[in-house]
Amino acid sequence: MAYILLMWLINALSVYATASLLGGIYIKSFWAALIVALVLGLVNAIVKPVLVFFSIPFIIVTLGLFLLVINALMLMLAAAIVDGFSVNSFGWAVLGSLVISLVSWMLSSIFNI
Repeated sequence: MAYILLMWLINALSVYATASLLGGIYIKSFWAALIVALVLGLVNAIVKPVLVFFSIPFIIVTLGLFLLVINALMLMLAAAIVDGFSVNSFGWAVLGSLVISLVSWMLSSIFNI
């Protein structure tokens, strides 16, 4: 249980840091970042596998780069669901998904998770 809570906090910190670093992503407060992290987790667990399954040919042809598109779509879906979180464009969503992944990876490695 503590592992899940720590990962949720790390993801929320990643979202909050990304919104602070990038001008095209806006977040209202850290509480909104906690909600975004929860929604992103649910969206990535439920919607993303379906999209990945149906886009396997595109993923193979682009050597996996289409997964960036899917991650950006998941971020934009989370922005549509959560009030107080917005992404200005698809380009910002691609960049934001990359930054969120990098910050989350760095924080996870710092805390040895």
